Amino acid sequence: QVQLVESGGGLVQPGGSLTLSCAASGFAFSSYTMTWYRQAPGKERELVASITSTSGSRNYADSVKGRFTISRDNVKKTVYLQMNSLKPEDTAVYYCNVRYYANHFWGQGTQVTVSS
Repeated sequence: QVQLVESGGGLVQPGGSLTLSCAASGFAFSSYTMTWYRQAPGKERELVASITSTSGSRNYADSVKGRFTISRDNVKKTVYLQMNSLKPEDTAVYYCNVRYYANHFWGQGTQVTVSS
């Protein structure tokens, strides 16, 4: 079955950096677009970044452009989110997502808190 396991969250000061990882299993990882979402308290879940199967196309939310970088390793079946210049408004639970056969699958999420 499809499984997505996020890791790498934590507490970081404003201006700091974190790298999130999402380990995938149960599907042909190299054939699918992978997406990071986030959900802050009291807010709807929003798309942060996506990357196509061969890394040929990457898309970012305007709020993170120039600060976040999405990448993937199809051998390790892992997608990453490098987050730099973090701001308090980046505080959220970050989720990995894949749309597989018209169904969306989610990981359990990893908490990112940006605070001094």
